[in-house]
Amino acid sequence: MTPTVIGILMFVGMLLLMGLRVPIAAAMFIPGAIGYATLASDMALLNMLKGSAVARMSVYDLSVIPLFLLMGQFATQGGLSKALFQAAAAFVGHIRGGLAMAAVLSAAAFGAVCGSSVATSATITQVAYPEMKAHGYHGRLTTAALACGGTLGILIPPSVPLVVYAILTEQNIAKLFAAAMVPGLLATLGYLVVIGIVCRFKPELATPSEPLPWPARWKALLGVWPIATIFVIVFGGIYSGIFSPTEAAAVGAVATFLAALARRELSRAGIVAAFTGTAETTAMVFMIFLGADMMNASLALTQMPARIAEWAGALPVAPLVIVAAIMLLYVLLGCVMDELSMMLLTIPVIFPAVMALDLYGLAAEPKAIWFGILVLMTVGIGLTAPPVGLNVYVVNSLAREVPMHETYKGVLPFLVSDVLRLIAILLVPGIAIGVLPWFFR
Repeated sequence: MTPTVIGILMFVGMLLLMGLRVPIAAAMFIPGAIGYATLASDMALLNMLKGSAVARMSVYDLSVIPLFLLMGQFATQGGLSKALFQAAAAFVGHIRGGLAMAAVLSAAAFGAVCGSSVATSATITQVAYPEMKAHGYHGRLTTAALACGGTLGILIPPSVPLVVYAILTEQNIAKLFAAAMVPGLLATLGYLVVIGIVCRFKPELATPSEPLPWPARWKALLGVWPIATIFVIVFGGIYSGIFSPTEAAAVGAVATFLAALARRELSRAGIVAAFTGTAETTAMVFMIFLGADMMNASLALTQMPARIAEWAGALPVAPLVIVAAIMLLYVLLGCVMDELSMMLLTIPVIFPAVMALDLYGLAAEPKAIWFGILVLMTVGIGLTAPPVGLNVYVVNSLAREVPMHETYKGVLPFLVSDVLRLIAILLVPGIAIGVLPWFFR
């Protein structure tokens, strides 16, 4: 049996295990281990395993993941998400669809201290869904706006998937965060436009609220100063060179904890819940890391990544067509996998192939950063696109009275916005990497 056939069988085995509802980490680890033992030997597998976990867990840069997750947990438990939604609703809630827009805006702001799409969706849904339901908003618009708004948790820096991409491809985390800012803001604006258009043609989906007096609006806006301050401290520190991204994440976690304490909404139980939630999510992420490491080590033995790079470079098609095909592959994978699993499994295989292509004459670093933003945009689509859409499931678990098919109907206009934004960044790399000279001179 040739190494290529073994590599293909590993992929088939992984997909079969996923179909049987085996956890993704195990679904990648088991066929990877079997493939490694087949390609090398049982003793070689055991020799690799004795140090692989320590080697992965001891990577200093990975400490940024639990720190950003902890920052988001403190913001959730401390009621900062509620303040964000109240401030946004105070200014736009009186227009048709305004509360849905407020949910998107608060998700974007919460994403600036979270880094997780699922956490953003769950947190903002708990705050915004009861308000929209009380004001007569249709479940289709409500849940769709919350699910799609949740993707801003990874599109607006900090972003856990971008951290993972940076580590896998050995790129600068701060530069990736900077490159994600404009696309993230475009995503937010696109969602607001979609809500406005949908409500114009189907006004029955949303009922305008009574406008608040200006003193009440300014009071609500004053409640978001902790988030704004934390954002300035964290990202100002990164781009001024005061902090490394890991140090900034630690400072951000402490600042968020202090802000939550100052609001007097962070109880002892909330502190325990924040640490427990961070530990559970971090454990899940690192288990996926270990499963993907096993699979990728086996694939390296098959030489598949190098062969795919050679094959892609020799194709008689434009390099941009190859990148577009990769983006389509990510959308399809998003139907069965979460964003971290997709990236951990595919980036080691696909990234060398992309770097071998001549794309707009870009140098290696800007090409890698641009491709990372494309991947981020695409996995964001996978979080809401049918038939799975992890964010849709998260929102519907909190809004059980809304049928799943109604949410998917509501998501479709938002997906149009996502695809248009993805095409724009694919055709105009400057949308993402054009900001880099402003931050790094």
